[in-house]
Amino acid sequence: MVTIEIETRVATLESEIAVIKEKLAKIEKTPTAWWQRISGTFADDADFEEAMRLGREYRLAEKDEK
Repeated sequence: MVTIEIETRVATLESEIAVIKEKLAKIEKTPTAWWQRISGTFADDADFEEAMRLGREYRLAEKDEK
């Protein structure tokens, strides 16, 4: 009985690994720049917009001091 359980588990793992390998192969075939992969990640994010506003405000203040 134990042998059958182990064989079943190994077969399941092998099929899951095959799926993972297939997905990885698709990813590797389509090289994309890092910025394209994250593009849109912060769309409509209020915290991100606030961070951008504060950064812009800081840069403008630094520019005015010079």
